Amino acid sequence: MSEMKIIAGASSQVLAKRVSDLTQWDIVDVEYRRFPDGESYLRVCEEVERVAIIQSTRTNDDIIVLLQLLDACESAEKHVVIPYFGYARQDKRFKNGEPISSRAIASIFKADSIAVVNIHSEEVMKYFRSPAKELDASEVIGKYISSLNLRDPLIISPDYGAIEMVEKISKVVNCEYAVMMKERISDEEVRISAEGLEVKGRDVIIVDDIISTGGTIKEALKILKKMGVGRVFVGCVHPVLVGDALLKLYRTGAYEVFGTDTIESSISKVSVAEIIASYLESL
Repeated sequence: MSEMKIIAGASSQVLAKRVSDLTQWDIVDVEYRRFPDGESYLRVCEEVERVAIIQSTRTNDDIIVLLQLLDACESAEKHVVIPYFGYARQDKRFKNGEPISSRAIASIFKADSIAVVNIHSEEVMKYFRSPAKELDASEVIGKYISSLNLRDPLIISPDYGAIEMVEKISKVVNCEYAVMMKERISDEEVRISAEGLEVKGRDVIIVDDIISTGGTIKEALKILKKMGVGRVFVGCVHPVLVGDALLKLYRTGAYEVFGTDTIESSISKVSVAEIIASYLESL
């Protein structure tokens, strides 16, 4: 069997390099550019037999690039890693006539295997038509939190959606965890409550799988500050951070905001490269 090579998708170049460093697998030369009308163009500049394609699909353009890469490697054995899978939150039909967008997107990718990191809804995994596996960033996030020199730490999930991940992280950190209650008023407005939480003087780490607008975390920060919390750290797997989301969190009192490199940003202080490398080496 030939050695795996790595194709760095346009949206995951730094992460792909980190996986390459860990596995010692070569990165394939790929040319990316755009036609004058805005259409994307790429060319895989060498013959490949067995490849790992690493590409997050945060934007519609990212989805197109991944489809083009899969087609360009038509005759190769292809293992796809989608560190951040966009559209995962559109996993239900709330009104008649709506698509289940996560199903529509997941079903178009065809490869020998597909892996995603902490997908927002496990329901989405069944929509992939290729063998699919979810990778978990809880341990690497827990290791990062353990390095922060915290005072009587408490890890908090802003709602029940992230409670399983928060519990796993708390075991790595060896500290308590708790959950806040969230009531969604509208797409952008939420109501958070923290009854029964003992946070006065403690360092608290709020962890969610995705931070997009930051609205939920902002409301949680406000409540914790009123309760006399110590420092508040905010962490996530996928730092989507739309618009002024990051500034919003800092203005509301976040001491530090961190995420992983599933989406490469200024706060991507935790790498999932080790998790991805270990998975790919097991294939």
